[in-house]
Amino acid sequence: MSTETFLIASEAEPTQPRRNALHRLLRDPQAVITASFLIVVFVAGVLAPLITQHGPNDSSLEAVNAPAGTPGYPLGGDQSGRDIFSRLLYSINTAAISGLIGTGIAIVIGLSAGLIGGYFGGRLRSGVEWVFSLIMAFPGLLILIVLMPLTGGDYRATMFIFGILLSPGVYRIVRNVTVGVKGELYVDAARVSGVSTIRILVRHVMRVVRGPVIIAAAFLIGTSIGVQSGLAFLGLGSTEEPSFGAMLSSGFQNMYVYPLQFMWPAILWGLMSASLVLLGNSLRDALEGERPKAAKLGGRARSASAAAAGGASVGADGPDAPPVLSIDDLRLGYPRPDGTVREILKGVSLELRSGETLGLVGESGSGKTQTAFAALGVLPPQARVTGGSIKLEGREILGLGEKELRGLRGQTIAYVPQEPMSSLDPSFTVGSQLVEGIRAATAMSRSQAHKYALQLLGRVGIADPKTTFGSYPHQISGGMAQRVLIAAAVAAKPKVLIADEPTTALDVTIQAEILDLLRDLQEEMGMAILLVTHNFGVVADMCDRIAVMRHGEIVETGDVFTVFRAPSHPYTQKLLDAILDDDFVELDVEDLAATTNGVRA
Repeated sequence: MSTETFLIASEAEPTQPRRNALHRLLRDPQAVITASFLIVVFVAGVLAPLITQHGPNDSSLEAVNAPAGTPGYPLGGDQSGRDIFSRLLYSINTAAISGLIGTGIAIVIGLSAGLIGGYFGGRLRSGVEWVFSLIMAFPGLLILIVLMPLTGGDYRATMFIFGILLSPGVYRIVRNVTVGVKGELYVDAARVSGVSTIRILVRHVMRVVRGPVIIAAAFLIGTSIGVQSGLAFLGLGSTEEPSFGAMLSSGFQNMYVYPLQFMWPAILWGLMSASLVLLGNSLRDALEGERPKAAKLGGRARSASAAAAGGASVGADGPDAPPVLSIDDLRLGYPRPDGTVREILKGVSLELRSGETLGLVGESGSGKTQTAFAALGVLPPQARVTGGSIKLEGREILGLGEKELRGLRGQTIAYVPQEPMSSLDPSFTVGSQLVEGIRAATAMSRSQAHKYALQLLGRVGIADPKTTFGSYPHQISGGMAQRVLIAAAVAAKPKVLIADEPTTALDVTIQAEILDLLRDLQEEMGMAILLVTHNFGVVADMCDRIAVMRHGEIVETGDVFTVFRAPSHPYTQKLLDAILDDDFVELDVEDLAATTNGVRA
């Protein structure tokens, strides 16, 4: 079987169709039973005026403590001669409105603040944290009682205030989840593609946050209903408004005369609260579904790394052409607990010209990825640039705001990550993510971006673009995922492409195909490629020049042939000795590419 045939066969391997959340929800007996019960209850509350023969406050001497089954009084009458059945149905409306107001306000405030505090960090997070810590310090129930004269006893206004007091709980949940999600590779990939911060928060972060928020909402609805009922039980608020609390208070006073008067609201209230919590659990599980776990950016973005130094480059426009990417004496570090900065990049200098491929090599932790992230402007918030310059087409990018950087990413500079399966959001189809990146980097409409995405998928060698377009990341192979990411990166024909270990997670046959693809796209678009790798075979096969990094410094630079033939630095010699035997001097650079990769491109 040929390599091409093998690739098509393996990439077209059928996968199980992804079931949507509604389908999973309908197959969950717990969800069906609890949702059906709540729907019946709330519909009964809404239709109370049509179902009952009496108003909730209508009283009759003939109905005083009337037993259940009395004509016109299915559940009997209370000590004031009011219809218990009517008051029970109208109490459902009061409970539903209380729950929606209290929970709605808490989620709107807590979700918004949690996304901001969790994603941005720094002083903004500190300020938001201080506000919500202050709100949590207030005794909620006491505040509601004190403000009763201000609200006039209206339970709606009371629940609005209670929603504000509930918001810190939602804020902390959302903030903690957001802090973890923002380190996902697919969030990083969206930022590099030029997607706006608001869209990242709404489309990518909230897809993960929604599960915890939904289960929290189920508890908060029950809590809001409980607080409103508790205040009514204490006699606080309007005495004309039917509620579970008011019915319980009346039932307690009449417990020894008519015990069932107390039981009806207690049973219904308990069943509603339990159903809300169980339904919330089912909704969370259905929304999470079969979502695969994406790898964290973790230590890669925060590790102590180093960077590169440059030399003369011979790009497509010649050695005298101005560099499209220039890094000069870049120094970067991370703060220590004592306030000092531990320097990671120690005076890195690189130059990259149009049409040139520069290999940035070194062992793990040498600073390669930190250098690439600095050029992309996606360093972690705690990173401190203590000196140097990064220019993209002659424009200084250090110090630019996120909005200005977003205008460069995807259009002038693009990024191909090393973990293809972790750099695609598992919640969305491949096509929707491609369209998102294309629209962020260009002025295309949705339909134009859709058509262009299909063309890109075909151009990067995917045999069936339409099927891949509608597939989820878990339904395609690693090689196809890497092709998708390359298609997204070159959509706006960037001047610089940073490829961070683009073949590490792939087998050798797919590696050769990906390198060929990058080479062809570079020739078509004339873009410069900064290839971050530890694989000398890939460097020999792909690069014009090489820069060797160690402990945050460039220890050797030069054209690939010269460095491989006669490495001058002991560290470079050590790296080459690790993959070559004593007969290396008899090998040429092309032989090295073949023997190291295990396949000739």
